[in-house]
Amino acid sequence: MTLFLAMAIGSEAQNFSGTYLYEKRDTCDLFLDVYEPSPGSEAGRPTVMFVFGGGFVGGQRNEPFYHPWFKLLNDNGFRVVAIDYRLGLKGVDMRFDLFHLIDASKKTQKAVNMGVEDVFSAVNYLCRNKDKLGIDPFRIVLAGNSAGAMISLSSEWEECNRTPRAQTLPEDFRFAGVISFAGAIMSDTGKPRYLREPCPQLLIHGTDDAAVTYKKTSFAKRGMWGSSHVAEILEKQGFSYQIFRYVGHTHDMAANLVETWPEQIRFLEENVIAGIKRTIDATLDDPAMTVREEITLSDIYK
Repeated sequence: MTLFLAMAIGSEAQNFSGTYLYEKRDTCDLFLDVYEPSPGSEAGRPTVMFVFGGGFVGGQRNEPFYHPWFKLLNDNGFRVVAIDYRLGLKGVDMRFDLFHLIDASKKTQKAVNMGVEDVFSAVNYLCRNKDKLGIDPFRIVLAGNSAGAMISLSSEWEECNRTPRAQTLPEDFRFAGVISFAGAIMSDTGKPRYLREPCPQLLIHGTDDAAVTYKKTSFAKRGMWGSSHVAEILEKQGFSYQIFRYVGHTHDMAANLVETWPEQIRFLEENVIAGIKRTIDATLDDPAMTVREEITLSDIYK
């Protein structure tokens, strides 16, 4: 596909190497940016595919806020691929009073489904262009924050269950890991369950999150299962996982990518690269952790 050099934006990040058109949708073209490992860093490490946050109404793959985190990954030998996805709630009327909760859930589910489709399209692009980009498609760690974390967790769940969307992937494809900053799984078929063992998952969440629930919100079979319940599901099914529960933090943990780097690099090196099935369930009341302004649903969907 066509290479589009977004120099005005991408050159702000030291390791940016190019922007690629990975999918043409009816409503928009979808691009991905590639950031190469830093010279002298450890070679042969997995690629991290990043899905940005923004409530399905905003956000950008090349937002400068993310560049320091990209550089941390690059300096430690990880290539970063930051992707676009369709913003399924942009311009959509969202209400969260008692009479509109089911409608809001349906709309959010549709937005997540669109994001999952786009993640799988990006994966397929990387598989087709693995030699040109120097990417091992069987060593992709999916990472996202907020809405991007919801898409990431849902993508892994769908891949494990080989849903119709996941059947667009190569039959032998598996994610190497998932990192979720304040994410959740959206489901309209009841409590999520993994039909086969999922990849290693790192869950980072604030216990007082009022935007993406830390626990769960459900109505009959429809709902949102946050990090705490995802960990509970993995525990009951006998799968390893890591969850860091930040006491008193809200949705600000979706933005603390650099601040939680020590947890991430150990997860990447031990669980993902070394294949150690290391389970951690940690509750942290850490006064040193950055506290940011609280974000609620009413702030996002004004």
